[in-house]
Amino acid sequence: MIPWVQLASARTPDGAQELRLKQRGAEFSIMLGTNELMNSRLSGSEEALAKLSCERIAGRKQPRILIGGLGMGFTLRAALAALDGDAAVTVAELVPEVVAWARGPMAGVFDGCLDDPRVTIREADVGQSIRAEAAAWDAILLDVDNGPEGIVYKGNDSLYSAAGLAGARAALKPGGVLAVWSQGPDSGFTRRLKQAGFIVARINARARGKRGARHVIWIAAAGQ
Repeated sequence: MIPWVQLASARTPDGAQELRLKQRGAEFSIMLGTNELMNSRLSGSEEALAKLSCERIAGRKQPRILIGGLGMGFTLRAALAALDGDAAVTVAELVPEVVAWARGPMAGVFDGCLDDPRVTIREADVGQSIRAEAAAWDAILLDVDNGPEGIVYKGNDSLYSAAGLAGARAALKPGGVLAVWSQGPDSGFTRRLKQAGFIVARINARARGKRGARHVIWIAAAGQ
């Protein structure tokens, strides 16, 4: 069997933990300790996050999409495939090294999507982009820190709090969509979404086709 080789590492934003980029043949993995955060062979649920969101805003002129978390670009590529040429997609990534890996060792995985004219990359906390503008986004997609029960960076918890969800709702255009990826279910988060005024659908999605781990996607629609 081909062994894993570590290519690079980065500290989490609080400096407390280390992210490691590893490669085995054509396969890539990003690890946090013994936890695999993402793998280039397992993209199904992240792609579903984008597809489900774009279906909800289909037909809008010049839609603006905000994606929290670049990862391996699965959500970004699926969104670009589903959107027309007049869309604008902003990706906020808190760890600069992840962007560098996308343009460096994992350039083949990203397949040029970072150079798509519809794409803007912000090396910043997605929460800053959410708070910066009111009624600005047609869709906000969060694939941050494995979901509401994050393990990478404690500061991400505010995105999933009552205040964070109220901020996301204020940042959406009327009828806009907040979509959230999670490694697993969280009934408390579903309740907070409803309390924030969203109409909520919780969907299970497989990591790889009809196989692999079951992940959860919340599609939360803001009122008109």
